Amino acid sequence: MNQLSNVEFMLLQVIAECNQASGYDINKLIDQRGYREWANIGTTSIYAGLKKLNDKGLIESEGSGEKSGKGPMPIRFAMTEDGITTLRNEIIAGLSSSRERDNRFDLGLAALPFVEKGEAIEALRKRLDFLGDALINIRQKYESQGGVRLPLYVRALFLHPMSLIESEQAFVANLINELLEEMK
Repeated sequence: MNQLSNVEFMLLQVIAECNQASGYDINKLIDQRGYREWANIGTTSIYAGLKKLNDKGLIESEGSGEKSGKGPMPIRFAMTEDGITTLRNEIIAGLSSSRERDNRFDLGLAALPFVEKGEAIEALRKRLDFLGDALINIRQKYESQGGVRLPLYVRALFLHPMSLIESEQAFVANLINELLEEMK
């Protein structure tokens, strides 16, 4: 079992990359990288995650010493030695474990006999449309961030979900074709 939630794991990555980061800095980077679309990360979960990481001793907080605007001085977060070790362990575990599946989609596949083939085809075509829109969105973010000029680890954040979507598009298109053949 993972020691960290997905939000905490992502926060450690961002803080390690930036050396020090405020909640605002983290939110900005999350938007730029498109984490919200595929990692289900909201603003409140970021601040709750930062508190949990701080309580666990994996990051430490400090005032920035620089006041900008009328708001309070931003709190910046930096990694601790335990945080660096934990991040390393989570990276190794994350890269070596299998990806979770979309259980709801699998349940729908298992229940195909209980809907008309035409209904199933229509639903699967909607899924293809959804996947196509998601792919366009990720590609646009990828290109706007620099595309092939991005560092490998950032490119991978875009290329991996794009390849998974393309693979699922091929699977769904093939399934539609098989259902159409069965209707003949």
